[in-house]
Amino acid sequence: MIGGVRVGHWTDRAARTGCTVVRFPEGAVASGEVRGGAPATREMELLAPHRLVQHIDAVVLSGGSAYGLAAADGVMRVLEDEGQGFPTRAGVVPIVVGLAIFDLGVGDPSVRPGPGEGAVACLAAVEGEVETGLVGAGTGATVGKWRGAHGAVDGGLGVAVRATGDIEVAALAVVNAFGDVLDPGEVPPPVVDTDPTGQAFGARGDTAFGNTVIGVVVTNARLEKTGCFLVAQGGHDGLARAVHPPHTTVDGDAVVAAALGRVEAPVDAVRALAVEAFAAAVRSAVTDS
Repeated sequence: MIGGVRVGHWTDRAARTGCTVVRFPEGAVASGEVRGGAPATREMELLAPHRLVQHIDAVVLSGGSAYGLAAADGVMRVLEDEGQGFPTRAGVVPIVVGLAIFDLGVGDPSVRPGPGEGAVACLAAVEGEVETGLVGAGTGATVGKWRGAHGAVDGGLGVAVRATGDIEVAALAVVNAFGDVLDPGEVPPPVVDTDPTGQAFGARGDTAFGNTVIGVVVTNARLEKTGCFLVAQGGHDGLARAVHPPHTTVDGDAVVAAALGRVEAPVDAVRALAVEAFAAAVRSAVTDS
């Protein structure tokens, strides 16, 4: 990842779930966008460009569906103890955004990331190379579920970095998609009305709620919240390059984009790099698992 950004995991391989915390240096500006039809999120509305708060302290990516959003509570406690957050007369309020995938159907559904697990991942966060594959929030991720449970294969967590000149963009994606992950240049398979068992596409009870791609895009560029929103859209565009079909009614696809403010850069250049980086991160999640 980009220098100053720290990433940590909590992983339960037996239960096939986990969470991942992305910590930002103070002053990081952020926005985000949801395109999937079934999101599980916390504080995403706060990231809208017209909302008051400009800065973000951490993003928590978690398994456990909506239950896993509780992992953000532990991250908030850690950041509060460290004095990082939005200043108020009553003390700091850490700005922690939560995004979750539904992985309850692949392991032990009674095990979900909570405040304790979020705190562990937060305290484990370090700079440098990020462990990828079936780890953290990607531990129980699967893809290709539009064909039904019999067609699902492992997804995971992937990271990619793209740069041009002084501009850097890094993407981290947790890939639990309803659709297939495609190689560059691969022709998408036809999405038919029924699968080999005769079930209608998109109406399978075993996969209808078990999907979603979530992730974070980080740049060293100086951007306002509106620019970060456009970069988050670029992340979704990269998702759509790598996943077919993307953004379905049963996916909860959501991307947060953060800018560290170190170099001047045109927002369109940053967004273009975000498209490439997020597509690459999605593909690496599957190849690394």
